[in-house]
Amino acid sequence: MRERKPMRRILLTHRCSAPMEEARMHIPFSQTPTTVVVFSCRGSTARPRHERETQRALAGRLATLLGAQRCVDFGLDRAYTPDAYIVPDDTLPLDVAQRIGVATDDDLFGGVVPFPFVATKVVVHELPPRAQLKPPGWHDGLGEQLRHLVLPGYSAFTRDDALAAAALLWNGGSVRLKRPYGIGGTGQAVVADRHELDMQLNDIGEAALETNGVVLERNLPSITTFSVGDVRVRAHRASYYGVQRLTRNSRGHAVYGGSDLVVVRGSLDALERTSMPDEARAAVKCAREFDAAIESAFPAFFASRRNYDVASGIDESGHCHRGVLEQSWRIGGASGAEIGALQAFVDDPALTTVRASTFETYGEHPELPDGACIVYQGVDSHSGLVTKFYTVETSTGSVG
Repeated sequence: MRERKPMRRILLTHRCSAPMEEARMHIPFSQTPTTVVVFSCRGSTARPRHERETQRALAGRLATLLGAQRCVDFGLDRAYTPDAYIVPDDTLPLDVAQRIGVATDDDLFGGVVPFPFVATKVVVHELPPRAQLKPPGWHDGLGEQLRHLVLPGYSAFTRDDALAAAALLWNGGSVRLKRPYGIGGTGQAVVADRHELDMQLNDIGEAALETNGVVLERNLPSITTFSVGDVRVRAHRASYYGVQRLTRNSRGHAVYGGSDLVVVRGSLDALERTSMPDEARAAVKCAREFDAAIESAFPAFFASRRNYDVASGIDESGHCHRGVLEQSWRIGGASGAEIGALQAFVDDPALTTVRASTFETYGEHPELPDGACIVYQGVDSHSGLVTKFYTVETSTGSVG
């Protein structure tokens, strides 16, 4: 096997962030950075404008949470202060992390991986039998360890391997093809036969396929997607479970519309001591086992923000499945709720549980609930008019 006209951005602060001095009172001096750094891994224009602006807004919330003096944008050509807290727009490769001074999960909101593919969807699945190509650093035993924690599927880095993987999966119905870097449901297509798969692979191209790979996975027409997460911002930690919502963007495509979360103070151990629906508990267990397997396979991996999408659904043959769809070790769609919940715990030390939700809506005149904290509102060239906000409630109920 070879290796080889924009609208003004609006930020509402009522009920969504403590004054900076108040936030600083709850943080030991050693836990207070002077600067929060907004860092772009792929260049300032590589991502849609709404994503970049959302990242900046949430980094500002993190600065308030940590009591930092300022929040700035930096790139690889800038020097960093030793006490900076980094907010990258993607999971950091280890070499980049070392260049910018990220050594532990206290240094960033996100994660660090030893090989780039580990941060993408391809790490979730094993290679098909007798695969022709795998990337440097591929862990051959990980796929077998994860098999019972993910949906039936394979990762592939050549056309022949992708065809072989799809042939094995088509016995159970149609196959979902996923590009490794797609987010919010983008970069995916359902393929029912060889012709449809060939069209998708032609669009990807041989070079991109060999470099980044592709995922072929059992398609679930009926599905619920749970979110399970553990997030730590230096002295502050919270964990959660919840469910995702879909919405229609300006082009009529079904995309990520937000998440409804139950968030507890503390780690996933604290979360599992609370009551929750059986399906949610099963999703939490699945995510924890997946996380442990990744840590075992890649000891250099570390993350302060760990989020896992766990699917539960029925395939076209009537079989039930549950498994991790993908991981997110970077600022993401649920991060507004995560940061809002952490701030609520800072504001009220007696508070142990909150209900937090994120929303992404498209079109004019979005309905905003009381206490909504808008992190982005504007016209994006790719998505049209979009509004992103989150809410935090201190009286909770079950989600699921």
